[in-house]
Amino acid sequence: MSALTPDLLRELVAEARLAPSVHNIQPTRWRLLDDVRLALVDDTSVRAPVADPAGHDVLISHGAALEGMSLALNRRGLSICGLTTIEQPLSAQFSALCNFAVKPCATPDPLADRVAHRMSWRGKFVASPGDATALAQLAAACGDVICVSDRQAISNVAGWADQAEFSFVRGDDYRQELLGWMRLSPGHPHYLQDGLNRDALAMNALQATAARFVLGGLFKPLDRLGLAASLLADGAKTASAAAIVLFCRPVGEDPLMTGRYFYRAWLEIDRAGLAACPISALADDPDCNERLRKLGNVAADLRLVNVFRVGRPPAAQKPRHFRLSVERLVV
Repeated sequence: MSALTPDLLRELVAEARLAPSVHNIQPTRWRLLDDVRLALVDDTSVRAPVADPAGHDVLISHGAALEGMSLALNRRGLSICGLTTIEQPLSAQFSALCNFAVKPCATPDPLADRVAHRMSWRGKFVASPGDATALAQLAAACGDVICVSDRQAISNVAGWADQAEFSFVRGDDYRQELLGWMRLSPGHPHYLQDGLNRDALAMNALQATAARFVLGGLFKPLDRLGLAASLLADGAKTASAAAIVLFCRPVGEDPLMTGRYFYRAWLEIDRAGLAACPISALADDPDCNERLRKLGNVAADLRLVNVFRVGRPPAAQKPRHFRLSVERLVV
């Protein structure tokens, strides 16, 4: 066993917090139990109950954070051992979902150095002669993904995605919750900390202002006029992708484990030289999920967990991560 100190914990959390989470709500906290064990803690006050009523996406987010911690440890020659996944309430707000010790590890993880580089790209993609090679590399490296690169199929999926996303956005509670997690002005007090800010959403100031009104008070009149769907459509961005990537894992798998592999799949996309944007509505909508299962010939014992559009941004992007402070994440 290796000793865990408060200073080392802060270093580890600074890297582990770069893992993705639903709407970037960041529900994961960390607690040092003693000098050899660390707990992954659920902040039960951090939720998106309309978009994620069963809390499944939150658990996947915790799993991604756990993998983030594993990768941070690996960069320091350490690894997780003795993982225990018994939930333990700590207070009215916090509950430990698992705890573990650390031990020396001599094998570097090739994905550990991709953590700081990975980011979401929500803009359009541009075609590149290297796309086919990158997709082949991704498919060879990650058995959890199915790459759909046929142009007509991508165009079809773009239409399905707009339909699925709009079916959710039509819900008043869904829009209210989504707006609650959007930071559409740099003046928002949480702009650099959590949620979906306009930089992460690849919006300029005018687009962000329009989004606030279209998703807010103007939605219903615009919907009655048949304009809301087209104003919110992302179809052109999805259609520009080099591929649609289906992320699948075994049916009935522990969501913490699913989240770990989800993060690794996204890092593999980055390692292949591609950027990605999740299109969760495609997996959440039952009809679209079934269409994609048929399109990708997904085996019956696998669950379609999430969907990405992937490709290359028109220019090199400097990764930016909007995260809570380490002090907020250690409890």
